[in-house]
Amino acid sequence: MSLSTLPGLPRDDSGPVFRAPWQAQAFAMTLALYERGLFSWTEWAQALAVRIQAAPAQAGEDAADAYYRQWLEALEQIVADKGASSLAELQRYQEAWDHAADRTPHGRPIELQPGDFKGD
Repeated sequence: MSLSTLPGLPRDDSGPVFRAPWQAQAFAMTLALYERGLFSWTEWAQALAVRIQAAPAQAGEDAADAYYRQWLEALEQIVADKGASSLAELQRYQEAWDHAADRTPHGRPIELQPGDFKGD
């Protein structure tokens, strides 16, 4: 694995930099799935390149934010392609976490509950 194979990765002299916790979490999830053998680093670099080309930065979107949005979308796609989950299941959980966040008072930990899932 080499981070140098990921052009555009926001970094400084110490390594990758993140502007929001979700960016670091998406990065860490990718590394964990790679280390567990879900995909090779070459497969990951290709998946990310495809996503960057398919979903370029949006008007007014900061380059780092665009990069990590593309990163997360590539991660979702490769996880689905490898059969570890499906895009529908990932969307279902995203909506449940959004619901949980909306109902959680500021400063309290967000806890996912069965009622956070639509249709359950």
